[in-house]
Amino acid sequence: MSKNIFIEGAISSEKIATSIANHQKKTNIGGHSIFLGQVRADHIDNNVVAGIEYTAHVEMANTIAHKIREEIFAKYNLTCMHVYHSLGIVNSGEICLFVFTSSAHRKPAIDACEELVERIKKELPIWGKELFSNQEYRWKENKLADE
Repeated sequence: MSKNIFIEGAISSEKIATSIANHQKKTNIGGHSIFLGQVRADHIDNNVVAGIEYTAHVEMANTIAHKIREEIFAKYNLTCMHVYHSLGIVNSGEICLFVFTSSAHRKPAIDACEELVERIKKELPIWGKELFSNQEYRWKENKLADE
C-alpha cells in the first residue's frame, strides 16, 4: 500500500518544523532541500484569489507518488524524502505543498527536490479550483518551471 501524501487543509508551520526537527538526530545527513508551495492572492480579471480548493484522485495519486518516490531514490543518493499535498480549501498565504529531501551532500537533495516538485505538478491527478473573493471560481491550470 502506498503512503498517503495528502493532508486536509493547509500544511501547518508546526508540521514543517517538526519534520525538520526530527532529522536533527540523523547525523549522516549533510544537506536538506525544502520546497514550500504557497497559495498566491493573484489578481485575475479584477478578482483576487482568496484560496484554492484542491481535489484529487487520491488512490491513483498516491500510487503514482510512490512510483515517483522509488524512481527518485534510485536516481539520487538520498537518505530521506517527504511529500505532503493539501486537499480541500487552502487560503491565500497558506502552504499547500511541502517537499523535503535529505542526503549526505547538498546537490542530490537539491536536484531531487526540484525534480519531485516538477513531477508532482506534471504527473499527479490533483486539481485546484481558484476561489475568488467575489465568490466566483475557475479551475487552475498547472504550469511547470519552464512555462
